[in-house]
Formats: sequence, structure tokens, C-alpha cells
Amino acid sequence: MPERTENYNLRQAKSSDQEIIWKILQQAVERRRRDGSSQWQDGYPNQDTVEADIKNNYGFVLEINGEIAGYAAIIFAIEPAYEVIEGKWLSNGEYIVVHRVAISDQFAGQGIATKIFEEIESVAKSNQVFSIKVDTNFDNAPMLKILEKLGYTYCGEVYFRGASRKAFEKILST
Repeated sequence: MPERTENYNLRQAKSSDQEIIWKILQQAVERRRRDGSSQWQDGYPNQDTVEADIKNNYGFVLEINGEIAGYAAIIFAIEPAYEVIEGKWLSNGEYIVVHRVAISDQFAGQGIATKIFEEIESVAKSNQVFSIKVDTNFDNAPMLKILEKLGYTYCGEVYFRGASRKAFEKILST
């Protein structure tokens, strides 16, 4: 049997991607609900979030062989919610923030979220940024597992949209 080769491409989302991104986010919201997580069960993220991500150049899609498999917001700016942490960040310098990681049902369970994070690390390094900060719900077991596997350090709690969240940081090698 011939070996299957995947062609991955993390790229900036375009307005024409908005419908598929929204569909992927809705699928992820439903997966969180089925997993018993309270994350994303309150109307966030929504279509306005996707539109704003694209407009602000935060939205990125991971394509596999030309098909959109996942989405993430990658923000090269200070996250106001991260300015106050119950704990301590590993660094105080420049960082990128990762929000709204979601994988299409078609690609769920295939390590695509891990691949998105690996690609984000490459994007950060290519922009001379060597810290990535991310938060997630206490009950988002799949994301917690990914962050642990990829070497993110638990730094404490931040408050995002009125709720306590687990905050992580990874320092990238130069």
C-alpha cells in the first residue's frame, strides 16, 4: 500500500473562508458539549468573532492537501486578559496568543490540533517571537493533553470573559 503523504499549509484566513471556519467552530462547540465541557457553550465564539478575526488578520486556517482542516486565531499583540495572572508567566517579553483552536469533524482525532500548534510555533519563530501563551477551560481535556504533550508550562489562572481559565506558556528555542 502506498504511503499517504499530507501537504500541510497554515495560512491567513480570507473572507471567502468565513463560512467553513464557522462550520468548523460549530462542530468544535458541539464536541465540547458532548465531552461535558462548559467551554464555548455560551454563544462564543460566534460569526462576529470569525469576522473580526479575519478583519484583524488573526484568523488562520490549516489546509491539508488544499482542504481546510482546522482554524486558530493567532494574535501578535498583548492579550488584556493575560495582564493579570494568578500565578506567574515564564517570560515578560513579546509573545503571541493562540485562541479558538478548532478542528473539522472530518479531521478530528488525527493529531491536527497538534499540527496547528507546531505550525504556529514556526510562524512565531519566523517572526522572531519566542513565547506562545494560551488559555483553556479546566474541563477541556483534549486541549490540556495537547498542551502537555507539546511542552507548554502551566503558569496559573487568568480570567477571560468572566471565567477562570488555565493559562500556559511555551518558550521556543531560537
